[in-house]
Amino acid sequence: MSLTTETFKGHSTNLVGVPTGLLASPAFNDYPLPLSINGVREMNRQFFEGLGKTGSADEAADLFEGYMNMLFGLDGGALVGDEGAKRRFRSSYRRLLEGWGFDSNGPEGAVLKGWVESRFGLLPIFHKEPLRRFPSPSWITYVEEKMSSRFHNNSISLQLDILYEFCQWMLARWLMPGKKHVTLYRGINGFHEHEIIERPDKRHAVIRQNNLVSFSASRVVADEFGDYILEAQVPVVKILFFNDLLAKHPLKGEGEYLVIGGDYRVNVSYF
Repeated sequence: MSLTTETFKGHSTNLVGVPTGLLASPAFNDYPLPLSINGVREMNRQFFEGLGKTGSADEAADLFEGYMNMLFGLDGGALVGDEGAKRRFRSSYRRLLEGWGFDSNGPEGAVLKGWVESRFGLLPIFHKEPLRRFPSPSWITYVEEKMSSRFHNNSISLQLDILYEFCQWMLARWLMPGKKHVTLYRGINGFHEHEIIERPDKRHAVIRQNNLVSFSASRVVADEFGDYILEAQVPVVKILFFNDLLAKHPLKGEGEYLVIGGDYRVNVSYF
């Protein structure tokens, strides 16, 4: 039987301990619960203990980058191998962020959406085109790209797990202590990438976002990406990555936030 995203939002299980249906709902966004990917902090206990001893956000960011370089060999660049030997591509979270910034519907975007699907249980609703029915050509394209062997080396899913947990640690300790929500904006030219779940009036709606979606902290920046501006109260626990997390990263230019999706209550403005 074919399933549509209207009736099927995600998998029945995930790795964060909150039912996927609840995680995807506006109720969760209104009253967020703590989220943590099972086993990540336990498997990297020394790293997170080290974070607890840092004296500033900058020091913690330096420790993160050093740890990732040591654990996954990211210092040497994307291609590794002995001189004169055939070199192989070494995948990294940085390369995925760079690819997302260039085109969220490219292969790197598929890998990131696939990671969200596997950890949070949320299915994507858009990749190059709406993913309305399974199976379908659009779903096959997404699955082929998210499973590409080019990116599934060097423990890429574990890299993203650590990135998420580090982001959450930084938010709680240094960058947004005590905050449950942050006001973010998204500029769109239409709703072809979104499903309108409720529309009580012209200025308010519940809109189903993709399982991973970009927002901006700046309304002015969001306005550059579309005539419609969506304003949302995004739970801090749904943030995977954002501008101030690291000093250097591929998304630095636009102050972008990468946010776990679901059904969001939004204020809709038109410019």
